[in-house]
Parts: sequence; structure tokens; C-alpha cells
Amino acid sequence: MNILTLLIFIPVLFGIIIMLLPSSLRNSFKYITLLATLIQLGISIWMYLNFKTGANFGGINHEDQFQFVQKLPWISLNLGSFGKMQIDYFVGIDGISITLLVMTSLVMVIATLATWEIKSNLKGFFLLFLLLDMAVVGVFCALDFFLFYMFYELMLLPLYFLIGMWGGARREYAAIKFFLYTLFGSVFMLLVMVGLYLSVTDPATGNHTFNIVQMMNPANYSGNSVFSIAAHQTILGMPARTVGFVVLFIAFAIKVPVVPLHTWLPDAHVEAPTPVSIILAGILLKIGGYGIIRICIGIFPDVATNHAFWIGLLGVISILYGAFNALAQKDLKRMIAYSSVSHMGFVLLGIASQTAEGVSGAVMQMVSHGFLSTMLFFLVGVLYNRVHDRGINHFRGLGNLMPKYTAFVMIAFFASLGLPGFSAFVAEAFTLAGTFKSHNVNGLLPYWMAICGTLGILLGAAYFLWTLQRMFFGQESLKGGDVWKTALVDLNLREKLTLAPLAIIALVLGIMPSLVFDKVNDSVLALIQFLQAK
Repeated sequence: MNILTLLIFIPVLFGIIIMLLPSSLRNSFKYITLLATLIQLGISIWMYLNFKTGANFGGINHEDQFQFVQKLPWISLNLGSFGKMQIDYFVGIDGISITLLVMTSLVMVIATLATWEIKSNLKGFFLLFLLLDMAVVGVFCALDFFLFYMFYELMLLPLYFLIGMWGGARREYAAIKFFLYTLFGSVFMLLVMVGLYLSVTDPATGNHTFNIVQMMNPANYSGNSVFSIAAHQTILGMPARTVGFVVLFIAFAIKVPVVPLHTWLPDAHVEAPTPVSIILAGILLKIGGYGIIRICIGIFPDVATNHAFWIGLLGVISILYGAFNALAQKDLKRMIAYSSVSHMGFVLLGIASQTAEGVSGAVMQMVSHGFLSTMLFFLVGVLYNRVHDRGINHFRGLGNLMPKYTAFVMIAFFASLGLPGFSAFVAEAFTLAGTFKSHNVNGLLPYWMAICGTLGILLGAAYFLWTLQRMFFGQESLKGGDVWKTALVDLNLREKLTLAPLAIIALVLGIMPSLVFDKVNDSVLALIQFLQAK
């Protein structure tokens, strides 16, 4: 079995084991799930260590440059005079994929360690959890659009039930809102996917194909097809390729999420249990950014270049809007949710710059935010499990009661606000450098966008430091009085073992960003060259 296929479907194998076990062994389900995620992490690290670098392994639009590839016939349909419909099981990774896969595998381990708080219907929870694990890993590996779409849609069902059944008081509202937002984007994505299939032919077989790599090559589009560059087809009076790009961009922008398509995120985070919040912030948002790079820009590079200003503008709006909202929040979890909107705006800004520095910074931001948001939401979950309250104004002087907890909160806050020495600083610095460079190199983004991004960093420092000052310093004052004081015990061994690797990674990536850049560099350069050629 291909190592990538094994990585994707290990959760299914362990899910079958849990499904066959009797409910009397329910306490073992979390350990079985933890074993599955640890095996995934081990495989992803092995792949990272054995991943080859160099100009011949850039991937992007060269099928033979992807690694750990497996391509097998999956669905075959003979349509007579209309030809043959062939859908392949086609998986493979390049430099961008491998970094996000390692991040995803570690985040799933942390999310599993956070499931100790789940007490009801454990079999159903862990089966849905493992199904979600398979889907998110599959998205980062799929190179066939039909397969990508299958994994992408498969995430919806487990997330809907995980939020709707194990969430907070308004869980049904949050779950339905999340489901409708995501379904809205992906339904129209299906139409574009079919249009691309009918437009692109595989040069080896002459048949239409869902192959994403073939969709990136203009030579593979039939001359009169709807998405052909030469055909000048229109939809609703607009160029068909522009319509296709916008539809795909909206679908992925909902996941990022980009303002104004972000409103599902705070509600989903506030109502979701801690493990699901970790997956939402740590992985799901990155799927949006990855989809924009791999699908939107890869298949419609001409449109992405022509509309780079508007993509960058949406990034700037997300940075500032998310930061100002985070500053106004009184719920700690909602504040961190809005901070995610702000930080993911840097991803969009870096992608829009279409410079090597900007795109590298965007990928680094996705990896960095994946770990830091996981740490932040786990810390919120620790506090909520003790007193079932997240009100920022309901706590004061926590540093005296929970010194170890406070130390990890300080690391997470300072790393997230972009303090030099931590991963977010490197990511944001490269993103802003790429934005500045973009004005001189390709003229896509004006200088003021980088200035607005810098303002977003300043606002980030404001809401994180203000929250730190209100909750952890000063004279002890708790809304719940002595009852809360008794309940607010410091971190236990499991919690410390969970948080320590995340804190170390945030520091190590800040000191040695080459751990990410060395892997993504070839793919980023290949992407920039591909865009410049268009």
C-alpha cells in the first residue's frame, strides 16, 4: 500500500475497531483514537524527513515532480460516441502539502488529547472524529478534483454532528449555520468542477479528466470549451474564467474565513467542544488557504493576477476587522476566534502579492497559526472545564492561582502577537515583505496594504496584552468566589504534556523557520514562475 494512502485511511481502520468494540469498553476509545493519530504523526514525520528538495521536485504544475504519488483507476464509464469517463484515485504531495500534513497530524494528536472532556456517546463521537481525520488529510493529498471534492464535502457531515450534538447551549444554531455556509460554497464549486472536466483533456488518452495538474496547463483545454483561455466564453455577461475563479474563491474564502463570509466562525467556535474548536482553527481554516493556492490560483492564474488587488484588499479588511472585533470581545473563546480571522487575513495578503516572500510567508502563517490556535483553544478549554465560564471580566489574578497555566498562556499570547523569536513573527514579516515587494516587482499591491497589515499586528498586541492584564494580573477577583478558587487547580500532567510540544514548536519555528521554508521553497518558486509565465 502507498504510504500516502496509508496515512489517509488509518483513521478508518481504527474507526472500524471502535465500531466493533462493545460499549462496555468505551473508556478505551480515546486511547485507540490517540494511537491512530500518533501513527499518522509518525508517518507524516517520516515523509517529511524523506521528502526530496530541489528544482526537480517543485510539483505545482508538473505531475512527475510530486512525491509519494499513487494513481489508480477508480471510476470508469464508457459513454459510447461521447468517449470514456475516467476518474482516478490520484494522490501526491509537494512542498506546500508536506508542511501542512505534518501540522495536521500533530493538531489531530492534540485534539485527541482534548477529547478527555467528552463524557457522552463516546462511540459516536470518536467514529465521527476519525472520519473527519481521514477527510482533512485526504484534502491535502488529492490531485484529482473529483477526489478532492469528495474529501472536501466529507468534512461537512462529521463537523455538523460534532458541533450539533456535543456543543454548547446554541449548538444546533451554530451547526446549521456552519453547514449552510460551507454547503453554499461547495455546491457551486461542483458546477465549476464539471465545467473544468468538460474543458480539459488528458493529452495521454484524449479523454476529459478531473486531474488538477492537467487543469493547470492551458494546452490541455479544448479551443471552444467554457473555461478555455482562447474561447472567450461568457457567463452572465462576464468572462467564464472570471466566474469560475470567483465561485471557487468564495467556496474557499468561506473556509479561511474571509470577511464578510466569516460570521459562521465565532458561533461555531463558541458552541463547539474544545477538540472540534482545535480542528476548526488549526486545520479547517488552512484548507481554505490551501484551496486558494492549489485550485483557484493554480487553475485560473490569469484571473488571479488580474484581480490580485481585490484579493489583497479582502486580506487587509479581514486583518483589521478581525482585530477590532477581537478587541471588543468579552468572551475569551470568541476573542480568539476573531483573532483567527485577523491572522488568516495575512495568508490572503501574502497570496495576493504573488511574490516568493509573500507566498512563503502565507504558507508559514498557515503552519504557525495551526499550532498557535490549537494551543490557544486548548488553553480556553482547560479554563472552561474547571468553572464552565469564559468571560474575560469574570477572572482576575489567575497568575497567582494557576502559575503554570499562566506561563503557557503568556507564551501563546506573545507568540500569536508576533513577538520576534516566535513563528508568527517570521510569517508576518515575510508576508509584509512580499506585499512591499509586490508594488515594485509586479505592481499588484500598493504600499498602503502592507502598512494596514502592520496596523493589524499592533492591534493584535493590544487585544492579547489587554486580555492578559485583565485576567491574570492584579488582585484575585473571581465571579464564582471561593467555589471557583477551589476549582481552578493548575495544569495536570496530561495538559502539560499536550501544551509543551506546541510551545516548543512555536519557538523552534521562530528560530529555525528553515524547517518550513526548506520544504516549501521549491514549490513556491515553481508557483511564482508559473504565474509569471501567464
